[in-house]
Amino acid sequence: MNSDSPRRFSYLLISYTYPPVLGGSEIEAQRVSEALQKRGHKMQIICGGGGPMPPVKDWVDPCGLRVRLYGAKWPAKLRGYVYARSLFKERNNYDIAYFLMQGIQLSTGIPVAALLGKSIVMKFSCSGEVALLGTSRLGRFEAGLLRRWADRILVLNPGMKQEAKEMDFDLERVGWMPNPVDADRFHPVSPDQRALLRRKLDLSPDTPTVVFVGRLHPQKKLHWLIDSFARVVQQQPKAVLALIGDGALRDELSQQVQSLGLENNVRFTGRVSSDGVLEWLQAGDVFTLVSAVEGLPCSLIEAMSVGITPVVSDIPAHSQTIDNGVHGLLTAVGDLDDTARGLLRALGDADLRASMGAACRTRVLEVFATSKVVNCYEDLFLEMVNSPRAQ
Repeated sequence: MNSDSPRRFSYLLISYTYPPVLGGSEIEAQRVSEALQKRGHKMQIICGGGGPMPPVKDWVDPCGLRVRLYGAKWPAKLRGYVYARSLFKERNNYDIAYFLMQGIQLSTGIPVAALLGKSIVMKFSCSGEVALLGTSRLGRFEAGLLRRWADRILVLNPGMKQEAKEMDFDLERVGWMPNPVDADRFHPVSPDQRALLRRKLDLSPDTPTVVFVGRLHPQKKLHWLIDSFARVVQQQPKAVLALIGDGALRDELSQQVQSLGLENNVRFTGRVSSDGVLEWLQAGDVFTLVSAVEGLPCSLIEAMSVGITPVVSDIPAHSQTIDNGVHGLLTAVGDLDDTARGLLRALGDADLRASMGAACRTRVLEVFATSKVVNCYEDLFLEMVNSPRAQ
């Protein structure tokens, strides 16, 4: 970067939802923006509003970030149309339009940002989302806008890059951008600290404990997980599966647990704070996620940062992060017996868990720590505002 290059940039982050909505994309948006703001860059978040976000138009979130909620009083199906107006209205306050979620905000917002001469970035948050553009008229229109005007298209795993290739995106403009984790906060604890946490969470020292963190949502394939865990309990009767989070499937999953006679083995914590999530990860033996589709789960890299052993499905989002047998165990997608074998192997071998947990921590520090990821964003955005197109 030459000495005449600007050292600061400003961006408008366009997201359909934002914390306190606790999705991976929302959390990532907040973490990255907070870190970049601390480095002196300017950003503003705009989203469509609606619960559980506060019923206000202008808001400063707990991280000190400025959020504008447009269209909260509009019907949900129409909120996307307010983005074009908001991108124009905020035109003097940003260099880069950063679209974090696909939807009608792309078709209304990208043309405005392009006509204003703004740099444009789009990040897809999950496998299958790029390919999904090709399945509808609106999606194909949005894909066309991205091909024409997006300076960068960011993805989370190799499978998503292949989707972009199949959708005829220019691969020179497609790049990998991971989600970050606060590795200082999500850290391993000593055996004594872990024992205290287990007592607090009503876990005896000899209770084999498996932890899931996330929404109780069909994407997470929790029916598969519970069926697999029933096989684990046959060999480890004291084993506990803690489902950390809440969602639409809560009642249905509770009925499944009752039908399998697992009431003493499966715990539903409901929604807990970030501190509560951390305590469960630090107290647990194994982290698990058996989804068929993910982008790069924040819950997985948080678990790896804590040093808990992952047993997860073998999909691109997970296999790019975990070398099987080194950082955790990969199990065949939808194979209940294979998932049970992976869980039993990890639960039954403390030395293996210690080795994998240490390897996980090292990988997070090298690749996924917030400072590492924010460096990538900072380099990308500075490159964009210094490009000839942005002058």
